[in-house]
Amino acid sequence: MKIQRRVLILADADNTQIAAQSFNRKLDWLKLRDYLADPKEGRELVEMVIYVGLPPLKAQFSEPRKNKEKLIFWAKSNGFLVVMHPGKPKGEDYETDIDIVMAMDALELSLEIRPDIVVLVTGDSDFAYLSEKLRRRGIRVEVASVQKSLGTELKNSANSFIDLIGVFDEFQPQNRRRKFYRLGHSNVFD
Repeated sequence: MKIQRRVLILADADNTQIAAQSFNRKLDWLKLRDYLADPKEGRELVEMVIYVGLPPLKAQFSEPRKNKEKLIFWAKSNGFLVVMHPGKPKGEDYETDIDIVMAMDALELSLEIRPDIVVLVTGDSDFAYLSEKLRRRGIRVEVASVQKSLGTELKNSANSFIDLIGVFDEFQPQNRRRKFYRLGHSNVFD
């Protein structure tokens, strides 16, 4: 019998969506969760948190905001914990600072829940310091991303890297070309 290790998964929604799209795949959060916390592999899911940066309530961002609201509704309806953070206009674009929210939650949740493993579903090297902090607390840190969008600093700071190409192959292909709204971010559902 395998020892069950408690797993906390924290996912940057935009970063993960972009990685799936780079392989022309629709993101399947249920398959992703089951892949990262497979009980057959001795992994017990404690929680999966999806972090979503919401576009500002302005007309120019109404369509991408509606798509993110659909993701939030769907994810909550399917048992995911969702953390939303409103964005602020920045010129013709916007910024959400969701990385800061995710990093703070990761530390807090890890200290409270005491998982054996924290999986950071992102390739963003901004999370390298978080990874090191968690490891200093005796928590194994795994980074789940695709090689081409994984920052070197993040990869080097984690205990291990989980290449998501294998699970992305199981996702449905995107059926139509997507519109890009900002910095490569696109619709969540189409």
